[in-house]
This record gives sequence, C-alpha cells and structure tokens, in this order.
Amino acid sequence: MSPAAVPPPRPSATAEPSAGGAPVETAEPSAPAETAEPSAGGASAEPSSGATPAEPSSDAAPRRRAPGRRSLAAALVSGAAGASVVLLAAGKTWATGSTLAAGSLIAIKASGKDVTGLPDALALVALAALVAVFAVRGAGRVVVSALLTLCGAGTVAACVAGASATGALDAAATRASGLSDSTVRHAAHTGWPWIAALGGLLLLAAGLLALARGAAWPAMGSRYERPGGPRAGRPGRAAPDPENPGEMWKALDRGEDPTQD
Repeated sequence: MSPAAVPPPRPSATAEPSAGGAPVETAEPSAPAETAEPSAGGASAEPSSGATPAEPSSDAAPRRRAPGRRSLAAALVSGAAGASVVLLAAGKTWATGSTLAAGSLIAIKASGKDVTGLPDALALVALAALVAVFAVRGAGRVVVSALLTLCGAGTVAACVAGASATGALDAAATRASGLSDSTVRHAAHTGWPWIAALGGLLLLAAGLLALARGAAWPAMGSRYERPGGPRAGRPGRAAPDPENPGEMWKALDRGEDPTQD
C-alpha cells in the first residue's frame, strides 16, 4: 500500500495510550460556553431570556389628567347651555290673560322680562363668571365659582317665583285699558318659566362643579408667564439669538419670553 492511499488522521481526535497499551481516542474539547461579561457597575449581566422589561406607560399622565378635563368640559357645556336656555326663555311669553277695555275684552300677555328681570340679568352675569373662572387662580377662582353658583341659584328662585305671578299682567291690563284700576282676567301661565328654571339648574351645576374641581383646571395665558413662575422656560436652555427671527418664534412657541436676559 502506498503512502498516498493512507487517509490523514482526523484533527478532532488524538490518540492517547490507555493503561493497557491500546490507543484511546479523546474527543476534541468543545468550545467554552459564553460567559456574561461584567457590567460597568461590576455585577454580571444575566443572560437574556427573550423577554423585554415592561416599559412605563407613556399615557399615565394623560389618564391622570382625564378626570380634570372631563369636569372642565362638563362645566363649560353646562354653563353655556344654561345661560343660553335662560336668555331664550326670558324673551318668551310667560303669562297670558285678558282685560276689559271700551266694553270689550282685550288679550294681553307678559314675557319673562316683564314678569321679572332677574333671570335675564343673572344669566349674563353667570356667563361672565364662567369666562372669568379660567382667567384667575387660587382664591380668585373660588370667589368667581361661588358667584357662578349664586347666579344659578338666584335664577332658579326667580323663575319659580315668576311662574305664577300676575303683577306683569295687571300692568299690561292698565296700559291696554288706560285705567289705573284695571286687572287681568282669565290669567294663564305657560311652561317657559320652568324651562328657564332648568337653565338656572344647569348654571348652578356648573358653579358647584367649578367649586369642587376648579383648582385643578388650567388658566388662560399660563404659557406666557414671566420667568420664575410655574411655567417658566427650561433651566439651562440657551437664550435665543435676537438677530435670528426663527429662534425668537420658537422661543415664543415654547412659552418663553425671548426679551429676557
């Protein structure tokens, strides 16, 4: 047999003599298992099991702000709707009747403004207070919220009292007949006073909601407070270049005052 016909020995095994003299093949040692390298703090890193750690939810803060936003929206809708209902109902006919003039009966009527001017005036004050709630903070917001509540309660009381009043009809009878002792006959009342009272209840609800939750509501113009306030610019931010209009506009957009040093 020629030397070329002999296969070369496998590098993966080496023959070592055994105790009896016969050669024994030993397997090539396997590659060492990977070991975790120590981290920068000195602790060894654990092998990854394929699962990533749960990250904190980014919508946690919006969820916390959701109740405040809902109460704010409810107060705005309730106050605006209540004032609109009261102003609309105050211009409608609240009472009707007739009076005797020149030997014949004349039909007369009285609107909500003729019966009582309080609901109409209180609704306008309540609208102003509803806007002022977002323009003030702290004790001022509490005072304005209390004013809104009182406007709602006063509107309800005035509407309930005017639902059965006949003084405005007697005044209309006097004007129609020209006689100072004329009185109304066959007086009747419509449902508009009760609709106005419902608007007053909506104003009352908006005021109570502002008293209970108004401290957590934002205020108008809070983005553009002067430095040192709760919404001042971020510390460490470089002042914008006054020669660069783009940087000035970006600073204003962030709520910062670019004119401050």
